[in-house]
Amino acid sequence: MAADTSADKTASGRFSAWRVFKEALGGNTGWKPWRRNPEPKPRYDVIIVGGGGHGLATAYYLAKLHGITNVAVVEKGWIGGGNAGRNTTIVRSNYLWDESAAIYEHGLKLWEGLSQDLNVNVMFSQRGVLNLAHTLHDVRESIRRVNANQLNGVDAEWLDPEGVQDFCPLIDISTKKRWPVLGATLQRRGGTARHDAVVWGYARAADRLGVDIIENAEVTSVLRGADGAFEGVETTRGTIRADKGAFVAAGHSSVLADMAGFRLPIESHPLQALVSEPLKPLLDCVVMSNQVHVYVSQSDKGELVMGAGIDAHTSYTQRGAFHIIEDQMASAIELFPMFSRLRVMRTWAGIVDVCPDASPIIGETPVPNLYINCGWGTGGFKATPSSGWTLAHTLAHGAPHALNAPFALDRFTTGALVDEHGAAAVAH
Repeated sequence: MAADTSADKTASGRFSAWRVFKEALGGNTGWKPWRRNPEPKPRYDVIIVGGGGHGLATAYYLAKLHGITNVAVVEKGWIGGGNAGRNTTIVRSNYLWDESAAIYEHGLKLWEGLSQDLNVNVMFSQRGVLNLAHTLHDVRESIRRVNANQLNGVDAEWLDPEGVQDFCPLIDISTKKRWPVLGATLQRRGGTARHDAVVWGYARAADRLGVDIIENAEVTSVLRGADGAFEGVETTRGTIRADKGAFVAAGHSSVLADMAGFRLPIESHPLQALVSEPLKPLLDCVVMSNQVHVYVSQSDKGELVMGAGIDAHTSYTQRGAFHIIEDQMASAIELFPMFSRLRVMRTWAGIVDVCPDASPIIGETPVPNLYINCGWGTGGFKATPSSGWTLAHTLAHGAPHALNAPFALDRFTTGALVDEHGAAAVAH
């Protein structure tokens, strides 16, 4: 049951058309800050390290669904300053294996009601996601995934070349191209959302339920008791103790794990993306190609958002290499020659944490009372709701939910891997 608080006294209250109209009549003087800026308390029930979408979603669902409101979200910088603000905002659930399809589909269902749940418009646009096939191998693997999706209750379709062009007229289906389009998978319920709105929405909703969001508090060490159990963290804003802790820090998860005394089977890589100058609306879906190795969508501001694969080198920097951008542009122009006249406006990189099987880790660690959510690789944004939902359940009950049980850390010991390299490759 959701906790009852009086957060309306310190936050902006519930948004509605009537509220906007009323505040306009009063000169907009009645709006209050979106959330509090609290000082850290000495002790909490749960500390979540990482103030991105996953960490904030975990705190929100802990408070809303499990009544655990004495929670601190500790962020070394500002909320949303890491991968949550450095992604390409694509949402889908058309993964191959049963375990992956289940957790991503649960997330997609949460996405479909997220704006109403958070009372913030996260701009979720179910415009459809196309994955193009250019070779006979692509066709076979794509149809296989469509069949697997449908068996798991995930919406999926196979389109022939004419169907692809009907759905996205911008795509040239000429057979004379170097990489002709032989068809595509389509998930109509997939699309995009606004990443900063998601972060702000979860932060505001968690704050209204009593969660403390503490920014500019970098963790410098992990506190463990005589029995080895988690007891808290040392931060640049002081010592914070808690009964339980959770690391939700994406590319820096291995750094935190090292502080706590265990190792993670992940590598951190830069993942680059870019946007073009703004254009009038011309692309009303998401287009991906693993073979040509690029994906593109158009933002609400008119910019074309493009990306491809990760940089091969491991790094904790939020900066990538120029040759990756060059390859992305060559691939984009291969699919859409008209893009050759566009100017690149800005580029960025996030730090993605990649597991050997391209699937996440959500659950217990070797340290008692310490849990972790990491390893989402290039698919983290779309998993924000389901990641937070399942980790909150795990923290509240001390045991995983059926959705995240297959993604335990010990699968790398047992060999029960969930290999999603094919579904994750460039299709972020």
